[in-house]
Amino acid sequence: MALTVLSVGYPLAPVSSAGGGAEQILAHVDAGLAARGHRSLVIAPEGSQVAGRLIAVPRPPAILSHAAYVAAELRHLDTIARVLSSENVDVLHLHGIDFYTYLPRTRDVPIVVTVHLPRAWYQSEARDLRFPGVRFVCVSHSQARSWPGHRLDVIENGIPIDRFGAHVSRRRFVLLLGRVCPEKGWHLALDAARAAGVPAVLAGIVHGFPEHQQYYEQEIVPRLQPGRAVHVGIADGARKRRLLAAASCVLVSSQAPETSSPVAIEALASGTPVVAFARGALTDVVDHGRTGFLVETVEEMAEAIQHVHVLDPAACRAASDRYDVNRMVDAYLALYARETARHPAASVA
Repeated sequence: MALTVLSVGYPLAPVSSAGGGAEQILAHVDAGLAARGHRSLVIAPEGSQVAGRLIAVPRPPAILSHAAYVAAELRHLDTIARVLSSENVDVLHLHGIDFYTYLPRTRDVPIVVTVHLPRAWYQSEARDLRFPGVRFVCVSHSQARSWPGHRLDVIENGIPIDRFGAHVSRRRFVLLLGRVCPEKGWHLALDAARAAGVPAVLAGIVHGFPEHQQYYEQEIVPRLQPGRAVHVGIADGARKRRLLAAASCVLVSSQAPETSSPVAIEALASGTPVVAFARGALTDVVDHGRTGFLVETVEEMAEAIQHVHVLDPAACRAASDRYDVNRMVDAYLALYARETARHPAASVA
């Protein structure tokens, strides 16, 4: 039976396969639903790239403020209510860290929430997941362990692994790929590349959050140097795939307990090893000494960069098979089917 799924993204980040982790996963689920003959509706900012039907909300302003946050959340609340009243939606699937601010009070459809981020990042109102009737999904077993005592589904993030592995020559540079913000710790990765004597390419967007802008100006710009460390802006599509396949390794310097790492998975699918700080789910994704190296310090990262050439690209590619996007989409479809089968349409005051 074909389903109509209403997916809701974070109000301040456009959905696309080149977006942040949660935005990428939503885009992959949307594409998978459409490809399987289901009806996919997506509430997300203007400029989002979806396979189904985009229900667009205004783009976020260039500089984000508390007032902008509140306005965006209220728009999401109104938009969700409008769509639920006008469309025959079978499942509502929320992806934003602020999901609880626009969670419908009337639970006439099954509600699924994927918690993409570390538990500590959620506001206290949401951290303990006390929302009767809502099904919560973690994106890794590592993340699920951070919610002891809660019954949570685990659906590991997936990527279209067959798109990766571009036929390009391997070059001697390290790649840093992802949004530029303090928790990603790119300044540490740049320091490690410099200590290893290897050029670094940083590819990622700098969002309009004031703390992100400040981090970029204070920590990244002083470390950039032509021929040694460059920021090439956003890399998506074929450009991203070429960079992943050409790099000698991908560095993941996150200071947060990563719940998943699409970038690390994309690197492995490209046959490129990963050198990462041992944080959260990265210890699940990277097989130390086989598909990359897990390190604790900048000095250890610099040392590991010098040894990535001994790792087998074929082993990296094989390790990515468990993260195939089709497995992820099928798992969400199975969850949707279970939820719709057991859901008694009810109104909650």
